[in-house]
Amino acid sequence: MNKKPSQSIVPSQGGVLKDLTLRAKLMFQLIGDRRVSAWLKLIPLGALVYFVSPLDFIPAAVAPGIGVVDDVAILWLGYYMFLELCPPEVVRELAKKIISNNAIVDEVKDEVEGDVVDGESTDVTDQ
Repeated sequence: MNKKPSQSIVPSQGGVLKDLTLRAKLMFQLIGDRRVSAWLKLIPLGALVYFVSPLDFIPAAVAPGIGVVDDVAILWLGYYMFLELCPPEVVRELAKKIISNNAIVDEVKDEVEGDVVDGESTDVTDQ
């Protein structure tokens, strides 16, 4: 691959929730894209099946803290492997599309927030 170790295909969007949302959207779009091999699509699906299945490499009863962490680690590893093995040009194209859509939504939100007047209301009742 021609990717530098410090360079990410999916740039950070400034916030954990924004990044997770972006990555989830990207993964779902890659799963739905015909240019991605069906065999590759089995990786995140397999990780998800492992996450929800009662079988574990390290059961929670044996190591209570680690039992949950291994499930999350497999989920993350499945996502990471899937993203790395997908065609880079497809990943870049879909990531750009998602980021530009998010930018458009943020611009509209900023425009709408600029028109909002902050104030308080008081309820007046006749006695």
